[in-house]
Amino acid sequence: MPIINVAMLEGRTLEQKRKLVEEMTKVVCDVLGCSEEAVTITLEELAKENLAKGGKLFLDR
Repeated sequence: MPIINVAMLEGRTLEQKRKLVEEMTKVVCDVLGCSEEAVTITLEELAKENLAKGGKLFLDR
């Protein structure tokens, strides 16, 4: 049973999230030969004040 964890900045629409999990599921099933029901995906939305890159918060970029 594949379990995929996706962390991304907050702000994506519900439709974008639906499309993301749909397409990711298709690819995983194609590559691993499993059923769609076997794939679990978690989406973690990160606030821009809780993620930094290059020494700067995304909020300040």
